[in-house]
Parts: sequence; structure tokens; C-alpha cells
Amino acid sequence: MKIHILGASSSGVTTLGNALSQQLNIPYFDSDEYYWEKSDPPFTIRRNPSDRTLMIKKDIEKAKDWILGGSIISWGDIFPRFDLIVFLWLPPHIRMERLKEREFSRYGNIIYTDLTRIKQYNDFIAWSADYDNHTGIATRTLNAHENWLKQMNIPILEIRGDYSTQERIQLILKKLSEL
Repeated sequence: MKIHILGASSSGVTTLGNALSQQLNIPYFDSDEYYWEKSDPPFTIRRNPSDRTLMIKKDIEKAKDWILGGSIISWGDIFPRFDLIVFLWLPPHIRMERLKEREFSRYGNIIYTDLTRIKQYNDFIAWSADYDNHTGIATRTLNAHENWLKQMNIPILEIRGDYSTQERIQLILKKLSEL
């Protein structure tokens, strides 16, 4: 079983992926671990695409079943066929509030006190908000995800709304039982 979970930043992809991994006892791989180099501050240095491809292929080849979380719509056709794609969408006001809380929890007051970090934070918040706003800042948008999903000839479960992680897991388990 190969499951792909995607959605906007702070829609709950990683939380759901980790919880579902525990529930199904299969590994969870997060695309951010491959997309970004380890750095301080994190998420500032993109990894070379050929390097990330080699890394993720090496990891997923070790497991028969797995879950992949994150947006990979621009990574090309490097993955085996998924058995299920799960798309998460939250109302923007809920998602953006959670995102701001997550960023403060991760980094603390430095995102409000250090000039470089203030800019990084504000740029990231604007980029994330553009997922729904479509002003041209972000290439990872709701429209891009929906268009990618239309091209997939794979079972897709769309979970739109503010559901708990456990409710989302139950929806996925139900969908898997129908496959």
C-alpha cells in the first residue's frame, strides 16, 4: 500500500501522515526532509533535485508499504503508482492561524525580533496565504493541487474541512477498505 497525502502548509499533512503511519505500522516519509538541506534556520536551502530523487527512491525502495506526505507535484514521475492519494484542505483562516502558531512554537520570539528572521517569517506567511489567494507569489497553490489531482488516474480521497486527526484516519481507513 502506497499512500500520498498532500495539502497546503499547515493543513495537517505531517500530523496525519505520522498518525496514520502509527495506525498502519508502515513508514512515513515527509517530502520536506528531501526537498530541504539541513540548515539553521531550517527550510532555507533547497536540495538539488537529482540528490533528493536519489535519497527518496533509496528510502521508499526499502519498504513494501509506505506513506509519503507533502507536495510533490513538480518532482516528475519518480514515484511508483500510489494506491491512494489523500488531499487535505482547511478553510484559510483556520490554516493560517495554525501556521502562525506553529511558526512561533518552532522559532519563538526571534521571528519578531531579528530583522532577517522577520523577513523570512513574513515572506513565508505571504507565500502560504497565496495558496488560496492566487496572487502569483506561490507556485504551490490550491489550483495547482486540484489540477494535478485531475491528472491522476488513482483513487483520491479529498478531506475538506476542519476534521480531527482521528476523524481523518477513519475516513482514510474506510476509503482503503473500499479499494
